[in-house]
Amino acid sequence: MLKDHAKLMSAFLASGEVVGRKKLQKMIFIAKKLSFPFQEKFQFHFYGPYSEELTLRVEELCNMGFISEIKEKKGGYYQYRYSVTKEGQEFLQIYEKEMPCLDDCLTDMNEQSARFLELVSTVLYFDTLSKEEVVEKVFTLKSKQKYTQDEIEEAFSYIEGLKQKKTVQ
Repeated sequence: MLKDHAKLMSAFLASGEVVGRKKLQKMIFIAKKLSFPFQEKFQFHFYGPYSEELTLRVEELCNMGFISEIKEKKGGYYQYRYSVTKEGQEFLQIYEKEMPCLDDCLTDMNEQSARFLELVSTVLYFDTLSKEEVVEKVFTLKSKQKYTQDEIEEAFSYIEGLKQKKTVQ
């Protein structure tokens, strides 16, 4: 059990601070699709892939004092900021790091907007389909986001770039 918690904490540590629950969900899903050893199960939801397991694990880490969650009011909604606490960093020293290249991938993802990561994760969610079918799924399931063809192409390119980062060791 704690091994999966440690993997998640390593992701937070690599990212520095993650702003937004949606962004966090997308980053972990994308990392999992890149074959990093995250165990959380994801289903397609309103904003793309979502894991209730991930939500619960983050809540547990907050309750243990290993992850800091700061809730900020932003206009009509709340935004959450996550980072590893000092206690979390001490706990992580017990576990050896087993995910080379994760830091580079997560740092890169954390610099992207949640909207773009939602698109990237949606593309990856349907990665067993042809490119044309994936594009059609995006236009159908994500019509409210009004993604353009150029943005979808950028998502495919971004995924390839992440895959290359993962193979560079």
